[in-house]
Amino acid sequence: QWQFVQSGGGLVQPGGSLRLSCAAKGFTLDFLAIGWFRQVPGKAREEVACVSYTGIVTHFLASVKDRFTISRDDAQNTVYLHMNSLKSEDTAVYYCAAEGYHCSGKYSEYDYWGQGSQVTVSS
Repeated sequence: QWQFVQSGGGLVQPGGSLRLSCAAKGFTLDFLAIGWFRQVPGKAREEVACVSYTGIVTHFLASVKDRFTISRDDAQNTVYLHMNSLKSEDTAVYYCAAEGYHCSGKYSEYDYWGQGSQVTVSS
């Protein structure tokens, strides 16, 4: 069976950095687009960014576009979200998810989801 294994979350002070990892177990990410989402309790889940199977990146949140970066390492079968200059407003549960080939921008097209990683930004 396939699964996403997420890691890298935790507590960080404002201005700090974290790198979230999303590793595929039991299948390959080579032909999948991977999106990163975040959700705060009581609020709607929002897409942060997506990277296609060829490495094309689409950003969805202006508030993090200049601070967060997606990268993928197909040899490691892993996708990363690099988060810099973190603010308290970035506190959320972060999820990775996969769809086929390209980033569609459609929530319903994501078929596979990770378990989520808690990121807390606080002094």
